[in-house]
Amino acid sequence: MNEFIAEFLGTMLLILLGNGVVANVVLNGTKGNNGGWMVITMGWGLAVFVGVAVAGPVSGAHINPAVTLGLAIAGMFAWAKVGLFIVAQMLGAAMGAFLVWLMYRDHFNSTEDGGSKLACFSTGPAIRNISSNAISEIIGAFVLMFVIFYLAGPSLQASGMEGAKIGLGTLGALPVALLVVAIGLSLGGTTGYAINPARDLGPRIMHAVLPMKNKGTSDWGYALVPIVAPVLGAAIAAFMFMSLIPTI
Repeated sequence: MNEFIAEFLGTMLLILLGNGVVANVVLNGTKGNNGGWMVITMGWGLAVFVGVAVAGPVSGAHINPAVTLGLAIAGMFAWAKVGLFIVAQMLGAAMGAFLVWLMYRDHFNSTEDGGSKLACFSTGPAIRNISSNAISEIIGAFVLMFVIFYLAGPSLQASGMEGAKIGLGTLGALPVALLVVAIGLSLGGTTGYAINPARDLGPRIMHAVLPMKNKGTSDWGYALVPIVAPVLGAAIAAFMFMSLIPTI
């Protein structure tokens, strides 16, 4: 398995299980209907665990363009591989979203609320205020990236620019999963904590093209927030980490 396939499969599993738990909680007639925020945040954390466990040994398990770009900005990942990784992550996210739709298609069609359907694919704000929503996503992605740098800093630095096996897998699947649970529980209530451009954009595209009754809008007017803001958060974390390297 090469790095491209590893990133594709890791991201696919992340979205299949992450958006799958949202579908299980919000769609009509499921066994997990109305399971609540704790179920969703734990489900996403475990989805990260699975994605990192699968992709980590081969690609390092970035499974997030913001992580890929953050590592490249910090000089810990080769820029030549950034495009390859992001394409794999986008395709994997789209495939994961397709599998969620395939799994829950009867429940999508029996759910009347278009917003609930969209929530099973991409994120949206609890209170729509684009500047505040962007700040929320920047902070969430900053915490993700900075903690990864801080906990795995020495091993990341030692890995240099080789590219392989540098990413979330550097920490191990469990610490990253717990980090994502912490972000979801503490910071996720404003926007749904995308903190990952591929996690939002790939599934949003699938929402736009897949057939569903009473589908509603894909809310493209909001789509730039979970694409751009996580990258900014990761970049800030990278620059801050580089300034702190002598003290770590």
